[in-house]
Amino acid sequence: MDSHSTPGRCEWGKPMNIARRRFLGALFFLYLLSVQTVLAQDASMADDATAASSRPRVGLVLGGGGARGAAHIGVLKELERLQIPIDAIVGTSMGAIVGGLYATGMSADDLEELVGSLDWAAALSDKPDREDLSFRRKQDDSQIPIDLELGLRGTEIVLPKGAIQGQKLDLLLRELTLDVSQIKNFDNLPIPFRAIASDIERGEIWVMERGDLAQSIRASMSVPGAFAPVRIDDRLLVDGGLVGNLGIDVMQAMGVDVIIAVDVEFPLYGPDELDSALTISEQMLTILIRKDTLRQIEHLGDRDILIRPELGTFASTNFGDILDTIEPGEAAARDQTAKLEALALDKATWDIYRAQRPRVAPPASRLAFVRVIHDGKLAPEVLTSKLSVEAGDPIEHAVLAHNADRLYGLGVYEKVSYELVDEGSGLGVEYRARSKSWGPNFLQFGVSLEDDFEGSTAFNLEARMTRAGINRLGAEWRNDLRLGTDPKLFSEFYQPLNFDSRLFIAPHINLQQSNLNAFAADSTIARLRISEAEAGLDIGRELGRVGEFRVGVFRGVGEARVKVGDPALPNNDFNTGGAFARLRFDSVDKSRFPRRGLRSDIKWTLSRPGFGADINFDTIEGEATQTWSRGKNSLQLGLSYATTLEADSAVQDFFPMGGFLRLSGLERGEIAGPHAALARLVYYRRLGDTSGIMDTPIYLGASAEAGNVWRTRSEMDFESMILNGSLFVGFDTFLGPVYLAAGFAERGQSNFYLFIGTPTR
Repeated sequence: MDSHSTPGRCEWGKPMNIARRRFLGALFFLYLLSVQTVLAQDASMADDATAASSRPRVGLVLGGGGARGAAHIGVLKELERLQIPIDAIVGTSMGAIVGGLYATGMSADDLEELVGSLDWAAALSDKPDREDLSFRRKQDDSQIPIDLELGLRGTEIVLPKGAIQGQKLDLLLRELTLDVSQIKNFDNLPIPFRAIASDIERGEIWVMERGDLAQSIRASMSVPGAFAPVRIDDRLLVDGGLVGNLGIDVMQAMGVDVIIAVDVEFPLYGPDELDSALTISEQMLTILIRKDTLRQIEHLGDRDILIRPELGTFASTNFGDILDTIEPGEAAARDQTAKLEALALDKATWDIYRAQRPRVAPPASRLAFVRVIHDGKLAPEVLTSKLSVEAGDPIEHAVLAHNADRLYGLGVYEKVSYELVDEGSGLGVEYRARSKSWGPNFLQFGVSLEDDFEGSTAFNLEARMTRAGINRLGAEWRNDLRLGTDPKLFSEFYQPLNFDSRLFIAPHINLQQSNLNAFAADSTIARLRISEAEAGLDIGRELGRVGEFRVGVFRGVGEARVKVGDPALPNNDFNTGGAFARLRFDSVDKSRFPRRGLRSDIKWTLSRPGFGADINFDTIEGEATQTWSRGKNSLQLGLSYATTLEADSAVQDFFPMGGFLRLSGLERGEIAGPHAALARLVYYRRLGDTSGIMDTPIYLGASAEAGNVWRTRSEMDFESMILNGSLFVGFDTFLGPVYLAAGFAERGQSNFYLFIGTPTR
């Protein structure tokens, strides 16, 4: 059996070996073909890569020019269309914004969408969203309408270092650069970048090539006077346009082969336009800046390209029409097509260039820690109690920025920013709060005027001084002085009792005067001058950032003197004293012409002889206004009610009615009584577009009002209510809301008003 089996294996093995050799030979042949193909492809790619690496290095220089600098985006769009690679960018001011963001990996289309969608008026302001203000700062916002704050040191007035501190702009730049926040060397960005600023202390150029990208861009665009300067290390930096508006020499130091420089400076005025001190001053500044720009342009070589978009006299502050500059930027770049095409890449090489650009990895997904660094007196626990973010939370700019605004909303800091910090424990957030350089005593101002053009006028000037951050718990001393028709002197010391600032005590004194009409048989018989002095002690609790509840005791004296009327009428001296409870709520989004939210104030006062009052009585006062909006249209419903319990004869506690939006057909305070009620429906519509920085919002509106005062509560009913209404145009100005209005009453009475201030105050 073995002898038969062995020859069989030999017989079949030979053909199998031949087949195997033929099969392996075919495989080897195919392998050689594939290797040859791959080598050919690699050689081709190597040739392309060599071509890409051997091309001239192109540097882009973007000059400053405010809103005119958006023309840089148009230039970038054309460069992308021509497939021209950018190997380095130098930017100044607006050029630093466009160039810095492009260097992070944003495309020209991304930048165009960004500048077109931004609310520039909001971004270039310091006011946080009103919901982020503490309740006390909301009181300031409502009661003191002029948006100006000065410092007071002894008898010296201290000014802020800039009209805009840059709070919102800082947070916007932080959001746009969040993914590259851990890159501290700007050479490691997808495109190497330099930002130019001016050292205002040394009077020299400062080129930023490393550090915090958002802060560097912010420093480069800090126009002196408009924006507060930025301190980086030991240098106080302002807009780079003062010393290097077109940084050609900075780009040359980066070792590029070809420079594309984009100049968007404002042109010189012609002889006919130099007709005012303002235009002459602007011309002087343009000449000083242009002198260095022309020197820089002289350094351009034969291969370099200068692009100057035709922007005419488009204003550097015209952010409302900023997209209008992009097409001129494209057109100016197209005019240089002949020279630019020499730098263009073919499709394959362009794709390789884009593929080889560094990719930025987003930061870690969750926070390892949260901390606050500040230079004030407040205890760290006070500040951390205001934050809603904590370790373990996701890294989301909206949340981080919202918490920065919460700290800023305390009103004691010049700026609150955040930065992601990488430590051994991981990536965390560090909030940095810098106290106001013009503090700690802050002055605010208000003005109110109500004139019916028939001799009834009320005019008041008001100043509020607040000393903030007195101790670790955040005590404040508030002092109000009002001069005019209704003079007032008020002082309150507000002392929180714990780190979260919820519980507080507030001793206060108040001196004030006001006018009040006296009636007999529904006829005005005299106008009284009421003078009061009062001292009290309150204890309360904050209700988050939207409200406050207080209870307290008070003691005071006063007098009522006849100002107009029969001199035989008796004057009246009186004593006050008792306790009160008060609940206030404020969730409106804006104190002037709000679009949404509720504002209410309810107070119950108990006057008792045991506390020093002449008679025993209670008063209840309540007012609430709710606002809704849709599009540009807003609707307000307001309800007011006031009544006196147990007594109707305390004239000093009567409730006046009459004036704009308080029965608009009657003159200011025309009627008064111990019981009052009012309901009003107010409609207003915002006109036009207010996206520009200097735009003044204008509103057209109308009101329907029903109310009255009564001598006894039993007389109060709907049938005795007086119907009134008004038509008005309102302006949201620097001084506060300004109204021109016509008021009408059902009995044919009418009034015309000029009103400045808050009409329902």
